[in-house]
Amino acid sequence: MEFEDILVQRSGDYATITMNRPERRNALSLRHMRELIAAFTQVGSGDAMGIVLAGNGPVFSAGHDFSDVADADLAAVRSLLMTCTELMNLMQQVPQPVVARVHGLATAAGCQLVAAADLAVASEDAGFAAPGGKGGWFCHTPMVAIARNVGRKRAAEMALSGDVIDAPTALDWGLVNRVVPAAQLDSATMDLLDRVTRGSAESKGIGKQALYAQIDLDQPKAYAYAVEVMAATSQLPDAREGMHAFLEKRKPQWRRGRP
Repeated sequence: MEFEDILVQRSGDYATITMNRPERRNALSLRHMRELIAAFTQVGSGDAMGIVLAGNGPVFSAGHDFSDVADADLAAVRSLLMTCTELMNLMQQVPQPVVARVHGLATAAGCQLVAAADLAVASEDAGFAAPGGKGGWFCHTPMVAIARNVGRKRAAEMALSGDVIDAPTALDWGLVNRVVPAAQLDSATMDLLDRVTRGSAESKGIGKQALYAQIDLDQPKAYAYAVEVMAATSQLPDAREGMHAFLEKRKPQWRRGRP
């Protein structure tokens, strides 16, 4: 599939989807988001074991492209935001772990991308913001994802102030998993991806989707849901293989997966 605003590359077990609008600071135009949706759909249905989301140029992503929004009517803006929501949900629906590789700024919907990714590795120069709080268009939809990462009080501070938080603060608040020097960003991203793609790919895909399904349920409903999923998946060939391999003190042989 040919794209104008993104690059999709495959290396071994992993696919990298790179936002490639450096002249627009990887702003999320409607076309850009549709291409990201197409790429995640394509990679998500394939045999890649993990996905990296990256950005070319000086920043990760500056969020929505205001040239799409400034003179748009209500229906057009609603459609744009629904497309953005589709993208964010899709990142959590694909079975592979998705790791955001973050450098420079990730603001507004760009920060939302980081929050929607399963995992995130940031360089020490990265910064994160929901700048609508100090402008004229509040970051309502980005805060859906951001608040689910950082908690209520910290989300309110980001949303209301619009200030940039640095990478160590983002790590402390739970928005990213690792902060490393810029020179180590690629290797740290691959190291994390290597660790989170071990085991049965089938089991991990079901587990990722079940994690998101139960995490916002109240505890009794979450347990009821998780019991049924865990009982059902105990019958999968890879589950049986993993248990027998443990009991027999041997390495498991997955139908598809990494040791």
